[in-house]
Amino acid sequence: MPTSYNEHLKRILDSRHHDPFAFLGRHMEAGQCVVRALLPFAREAGIVELDAPMKPVGKQGLFEWRGPRDALPSHYRIRWSDGHDHEQIAYDPYCFAPQVPDFDIHLFNEGRHWHAYRFLGAHLHEVDGIQGVRFAVWAPAAERVSVVGDFNRWDGRCHPMRVRGGSGVWELFIPGMAPGALYKYEIRNRDTDAILLKADPYGQRFELRPRTAAVVSHPSRFQWSDQAWLADRCNEAWLHRPMSVYEVHLGSWRRDADGQFLNYRELARELVDYVTRMGFTHVELLPITEHPYDGSWGYQTTGYYAPTSRFGEPDDFRYFVNLCHEHGIGVLLDWAPGHFPKDAHGLARFDGSALYEHEDPRLGEHRDWGTLIFNYGRNEVKNFLVSSAMYWVEEFHIDGLRVDAVASMLYLDYSREPGEWVPNKFGGNENLEAIEFLRELNSNVQGRHPGALIIAEESTSWPQVTRPTWLGGLGFAMKWNMGWMNDTLDYFNKDPIHRHYHHDRLTFGLLYAFTENFVLPFSHDEVVHGKRSLLYRMPGDEWQRFANLRLLYTLMWSYPGKKLLFMGCEIGQGNEWDAAQEMEWHLLQYPFHEGVQRLVADLNHLYREQPALHRLDFEWQGFDWIDCHDAAQSVLSYLRKTEDGNQFILSVLNFTPIPREGYRIGVPAPGRYREIFNSDSHYYGGGNLGNLEVEAEDIPWMGKPYSVVLTLPPLAGILLQPIAG
Repeated sequence: MPTSYNEHLKRILDSRHHDPFAFLGRHMEAGQCVVRALLPFAREAGIVELDAPMKPVGKQGLFEWRGPRDALPSHYRIRWSDGHDHEQIAYDPYCFAPQVPDFDIHLFNEGRHWHAYRFLGAHLHEVDGIQGVRFAVWAPAAERVSVVGDFNRWDGRCHPMRVRGGSGVWELFIPGMAPGALYKYEIRNRDTDAILLKADPYGQRFELRPRTAAVVSHPSRFQWSDQAWLADRCNEAWLHRPMSVYEVHLGSWRRDADGQFLNYRELARELVDYVTRMGFTHVELLPITEHPYDGSWGYQTTGYYAPTSRFGEPDDFRYFVNLCHEHGIGVLLDWAPGHFPKDAHGLARFDGSALYEHEDPRLGEHRDWGTLIFNYGRNEVKNFLVSSAMYWVEEFHIDGLRVDAVASMLYLDYSREPGEWVPNKFGGNENLEAIEFLRELNSNVQGRHPGALIIAEESTSWPQVTRPTWLGGLGFAMKWNMGWMNDTLDYFNKDPIHRHYHHDRLTFGLLYAFTENFVLPFSHDEVVHGKRSLLYRMPGDEWQRFANLRLLYTLMWSYPGKKLLFMGCEIGQGNEWDAAQEMEWHLLQYPFHEGVQRLVADLNHLYREQPALHRLDFEWQGFDWIDCHDAAQSVLSYLRKTEDGNQFILSVLNFTPIPREGYRIGVPAPGRYREIFNSDSHYYGGGNLGNLEVEAEDIPWMGKPYSVVLTLPPLAGILLQPIAG
């Protein structure tokens, strides 16, 4: 039965109408043209093109004009003034046809629109030469959605949106709006009448916290100059390239003289210079996706499509990435699709229902973190996340995403006691929807952008994390080796006198080292929450602590796997990381700290220059034990090799403070061997004990046809290489 005039009127005035276009705007009624406009603050109104007044209907701001069928153009302007005689002229938003294509909505509802950010959110738009902003948002449980902002006094009566059938997508084109406008969505739930004020899930720019409104973005004016980098990234086999990552929290790496944040552009110039000198191949940024609370370090995200405004505008971040690429440095982002915060303006109960999360807290809440879990089984939610990943790679030329807390996504019983979780349909604890989401994420982003890497922070023994989806794997490019990290730090925490009892902590990792594509991480998580800095995890006096730290890094850089080191660790920072203040750069005035920095830089350059140290990071053919059994003296020795085995590096590590004279080890080839690295060098703050060159003897040893006799410095590692010819 057709809706009557009075019913339409009541819904409009009560701010409950799901299709305001059915009543507002231009209509043909009884052979006449009728124009209606709801202008809550207007004292009088009129149609500009006809210089005709509009008649007020009641006292709630509704105005109406009636006239001949052909008198009014398709798009017309309304002039109105308020009680203070402030006059405004604007095109009527309700005289425009729907602007979002049906096909976009169809793909989105199917969960297969990999660029949903191109039609959802706020976008500058032009209709028949008329400029404005097109808004679109997904809110299927809403009875009414309005765009609100400074432009309409944050009043939800002014700009209600139209819903597109049963898709749950609402849209409105507001002519005359320009970049820089603040906005949110006012949403009325159809079941509870609750009215919510929400930030745009697809917003590409936000106010500086603690304010939470989205900002209509300017079109990017940035001119990219990283085409050569992107082409090289596409064509090179990243598996066989060196990858040493410097993990950075932009808010505390460096600050200005007043202790305030630097801009993305300032950070880019300083960071690029530093990373280049230090020899890292990539930087990895703790989440710069918009977030309300500094103390979350960015991991409680509210803006999955917006670089945080703490450090500038989106084009400033484009400058950051571009400058890194121009200097041969890749950029990775930490990205958190595993959970989101409960902030009132964010995704939580976005339209008054459990839209992005699960209704059941046994499925939808991380109690440890006070956050909510995405409902990966919902097409539109899955689409939201995959599109976010695609956005960063395409719009900001990001080289990869490190996916946070993957284990919490994979297991339904993650950090839950019996009775606090719901099994899957087969009775197991695997989150089948999350598994499917991760496979779609990896296959689509990496499939469409070869060389862009999706890396998992996954702390369990889940199989085939880095194997292709068509083999049953999750499809990640790499995975953090949390087992190696924990075992290694546990070993180094032991007093050297006891280390021979724990030798297996160092050797066990090689049993599984090539089952996945591993990154060796000493990340921010290892230097917070009472764990102490890496330096102060080391036992002994000051000299021994620094020697142990240098030895730890020598092990890491000569061990199979890509490398990741958190900022501050490269200078032997003494205190735990504090996100509220910058790194302890003043420590570099002290020789021991400067020595650690030099050592990390030299290890990076050596790792990049020597194919044996990086070509086969993920393949067993690149590693060969010489001796893993010398627990009595706490010594390890092994080879790193290239594919043909002709190039190799010999690594020998002494985990005690006792120098070892006359230590014989087997080698695969005759000739002279040169020491190319020694963590005990005086250049790094060590005692300078070691070997310049040694001659291999025709004495089989440890299963090798030849052997050399070495001097092993205390708490140190040495790397040797055969001298060609």
